[in-house]
Amino acid sequence: MAMIDAKYFKEYREKLGFTNQNGIKAFFGAKDIVSEVDYKYLESLNGRLIQIVQKINLLVADEIKVDNFDLFCHENITTVFEKLKYNNIIVKLNNQGRRPEEVYFSWMRGFVISSYFLKALSQIFDVDIENIDLIGDDDFSNIETFKRTPKADLQINLQNGEKIRIEVQSGFQGINDIKQHKVIEAKKIKRDENIASLVIHFDLFNGQVAFVKIDEIDEDNVNWITRQQMEGQTVFNIDQNYFAWKLTEEPPKFISMSFE
Repeated sequence: MAMIDAKYFKEYREKLGFTNQNGIKAFFGAKDIVSEVDYKYLESLNGRLIQIVQKINLLVADEIKVDNFDLFCHENITTVFEKLKYNNIIVKLNNQGRRPEEVYFSWMRGFVISSYFLKALSQIFDVDIENIDLIGDDDFSNIETFKRTPKADLQINLQNGEKIRIEVQSGFQGINDIKQHKVIEAKKIKRDENIASLVIHFDLFNGQVAFVKIDEIDEDNVNWITRQQMEGQTVFNIDQNYFAWKLTEEPPKFISMSFE
């Protein structure tokens, strides 16, 4: 029998009609078949986004409810969707083989929650919403700049002149983690610019919110774990002690929080 080696493997794949390994992998996994974006499905997903906000808006304290629910949904769901569609971005969304509609919904869900709680953040930090700067890298006009990076979502200018970076996260499955690269970036910002970074994690599965100063997380902290569901990524698991706000109650004041 002829030797089974790398030369044979290559010849075999060439006989199948493939000159490189990526090509045959895509063929066997049907990754080379691109389905059309299902806009009827997207309409249903947008409807679900509205339902999510509606349910949250019914249970939070009156002080942080949106003033005009229909206007909020129009500006933060309908208008954003139309911009992404117009700029041909939705069809290009992909993440480890997931359908564009699923990637869109996952991103939009986080975006909408972050937008919804801006009013709450202004109360937590005792600042006007105008003093909350959007500094993330998301862009609705260009696929090259519509991306997720370690950069925080927001920067708040406190009344004492201090600045603080805010990373707003949303959890929907009861799993509450912070990705390692977020912590690395926060430490760099603290070192280079002396600006602290805070993750505000909305655990919507359990109705609680955590506040974590990620630039102060030690490398040997016991909450660093390997999350198999995330391709073995190293993440910081948010301990229950970090959760300081029940969503059904008024938000706490940042000035009164303890981070020891």
